Amino acid sequence: MRKYLKFLKMRKADLVNRIAEKTGVPKVDILVALEAFFTEVKTSLIKGEPVFVRSFGSFILKKRAAKIGRNVKKNIAVAISAHLLPAFKPAKEFAQAVRELKHEPVGHDHNYTEVMELE
Repeated sequence: MRKYLKFLKMRKADLVNRIAEKTGVPKVDILVALEAFFTEVKTSLIKGEPVFVRSFGSFILKKRAAKIGRNVKKNIAVAISAHLLPAFKPAKEFAQAVRELKHEPVGHDHNYTEVMELE
């Protein structure tokens, strides 16, 4: 059996709290800045403009080709037209740092909830 750590998801409030702890900036100001960042990324992508953040990554649009899907409930083929999807592409050094993790929690003890076993 393999063991792995079941990680908690970091939510926006958790992110705001961590940044506030590290910088001393009021949480309200951090929340306003984060919301402005998210809005600008969304607006740029809607306009078709990718967003590049050096040493972090890029928010891009990925093209999905037209294909035939299946409605399982009705058991019929459905045509899915070509479309764009927002995506995140990490910077090389960011991706490399994540690849080097050994799946051990880093930082606070509350990053994981329990050890799960897989067969």
